[in-house]
Amino acid sequence: MKKLVLAAAIAALCATAGAQNIATVNGKPVPKSSYDLLLEQVKKSGQPESPDLEKRVKDEVVMRAIFMQEAEKRGIPQTADFKAQMDLARQTLMIRALMADYAKKNPVTDAEAQAEYDRVKAASGGTEYKARHILVDSEDAAKAIIAKIKAGAKFEDMAKESKDPGSAAQGGELDWANGNSYVPEFTAALAKLQKGQMTDTPVQSKFGWHVIMLEDTRPATFPAFDAVKEQVKQRLGQQKIADFEEDLRKKAKTDYKFGDGQ
Repeated sequence: MKKLVLAAAIAALCATAGAQNIATVNGKPVPKSSYDLLLEQVKKSGQPESPDLEKRVKDEVVMRAIFMQEAEKRGIPQTADFKAQMDLARQTLMIRALMADYAKKNPVTDAEAQAEYDRVKAASGGTEYKARHILVDSEDAAKAIIAKIKAGAKFEDMAKESKDPGSAAQGGELDWANGNSYVPEFTAALAKLQKGQMTDTPVQSKFGWHVIMLEDTRPATFPAFDAVKEQVKQRLGQQKIADFEEDLRKKAKTDYKFGDGQ
């Protein structure tokens, strides 16, 4: 009787162990934990769980077991190249885990996102301009264009002489833009013009000499905080990681000189 009970217990134990495996390959078990891990990774990529996905993941896990056994048989894990690649993979995974750990422990708060939003909004606030311009190499060329326009030539026609290919084909027209989008000299000239007015004298910038016409203005528009909060948080999160990386580099004691000389 005791032997029957013992046999039943062993059978039950084997059945339980078997339930933890999804298959055997050449007599070796393929653990369900391998399947669970891969399924979780696939789901993180955005694929919804379904019977079809579960079957494909099981197929993949069993195929990997087959390939792994063959690789072991051929001694691939003992090769120098494989060991080097494993070391690189280990480094990559450890660094990724380090950054993920830092991000988890240093999340971007709503308050930080709001402050960044307010900062950018203030810098982008004010006025948006709809303008045209003609860009040339010299002050004399710009003066000559101004004289021709004042004499009756159309600004759009003269814009064909512009060095700015993007706007030259559009009669010098520029899209609506905040003043912060332009170089300071260009914005300062725009701010002095009335709608429909052209600069009387050429405006010099690092790009050359400009003839500028202001077509219209409007109050600067900016999206609501809730509409861009997640994007702001993502950008701040990336900046936090970059600052963390830089802080680690500065604290490290090394005789190596990086590309920036630090």
